[in-house]
Amino acid sequence: MRKASSLLLTAILALSTLAACQNNTGNQDSESGTPGVTEIDFWAATNPPQEAFWKKVADEFNEENDDIHVNVSQMQESPTSEASVQSAIAGGEAPTFSENINRGFAAQLANSQALVPLNEVEGFDELIESRNMAETIESWEFSDGSQYVLPIYSNAMLFAWRTDILQDLGFDDIPENYSDVLEVVEALKASDNEKFLWAKPDLGSPEGWTRWFDFFMLYNGASDGNNFVEGNELIADDEAGKAVLEFMSQLEGENALLTSEASDPFETGLGIFSDLGPWSFPYWSEQFPEMVYGETFELSGPPVPDGMSTDNVKTFADAKGIVFYASATEEEQAAAMEFLTWVYSDPERDLQWFEETNMPPARDDLTSNESFNAFLEENPALIPYAEAVPNGVPPIDNPNYNDIQTQIGEQAFNPVVRGEKDPEQAWKDMKQAIEGELQNE
Repeated sequence: MRKASSLLLTAILALSTLAACQNNTGNQDSESGTPGVTEIDFWAATNPPQEAFWKKVADEFNEENDDIHVNVSQMQESPTSEASVQSAIAGGEAPTFSENINRGFAAQLANSQALVPLNEVEGFDELIESRNMAETIESWEFSDGSQYVLPIYSNAMLFAWRTDILQDLGFDDIPENYSDVLEVVEALKASDNEKFLWAKPDLGSPEGWTRWFDFFMLYNGASDGNNFVEGNELIADDEAGKAVLEFMSQLEGENALLTSEASDPFETGLGIFSDLGPWSFPYWSEQFPEMVYGETFELSGPPVPDGMSTDNVKTFADAKGIVFYASATEEEQAAAMEFLTWVYSDPERDLQWFEETNMPPARDDLTSNESFNAFLEENPALIPYAEAVPNGVPPIDNPNYNDIQTQIGEQAFNPVVRGEKDPEQAWKDMKQAIEGELQNE
């Protein structure tokens, strides 16, 4: 069924792209009717701060340019933003470019030839250099060697530790490897058996997206960012993957995991370790003012297997970016690249983005570029996220990423967390299931 759907979508895309090219009138602003003006449409994410940012910079750009006009509108989210994008493409109504695209969804669109390889658009290399993001974008390369997504932000996911509780247990340093974590667990359970290391219902959920915030954080750390799938081949690091499952199995054996529902378990101290994104801080400032960085909690990269370096540990990057749609003419693509180059040529615009969205721009120099110094000094909890941007690994670039990640949960991660499978068997079962998925593509 999936293959048939994919073929149908590909056929529809081909027809819609042809229709779009035939219906495109070229250098004319539909609002003003001014000849010689290339009009391009940009879809912003449904997050209000993001839409406000893009409308503001587009207005500034339009005022400075007589030959390009950027129209910004909000991406529809009914039933999902991904479904809205696919529907627009199939109906020949896709914009020139849009944000809010993760690497996994981009793989689906690229597989249907709905996206433009950005590295084939003139000016892309100069954009990467001027924004100082060469290191950050390396992990975004697709298995065919192309770059289909320009990352806007990179929430390199970190783990938070309740350092006030650690200190009460006699630990002054954040655990960095698995043995350190297990030592903390032993002390925690001896102190209060009703407390847990990691209290999170999603640990027991098979839904594909949940693996980004547990398995892939730990796997990227254990494998030093090794790819999991490349094209139609499973290339996961066996040693790292089994080490992650063994670590989770040990935690389960110590009753250190809570998968039942609990209200704000980390904030209340029921759990002392939690995956955390920077979007939590506005909520904390209103609901949990006692959560103070450097006093009650600290941030770190994923713990890693014993013996691994704990410098620059890789992690999962909750990150999305901009794509160009194949229905856009070369002239529109060039205009879109000119607009993006203008936006990202000035780090002050990335600062504006950071201030308004709390999401770290996908740059290599967030902690060294003086443009960001004052903001980070005022928001010290964001500094670890800024430092971790180059270490963030985005989602796998496979069109069936959700099915693959569901198999990770159903065959391996979930049963290990429940104590139903040993890590060796779980990893073997997972590999067999995923290889079956890949063979069916």
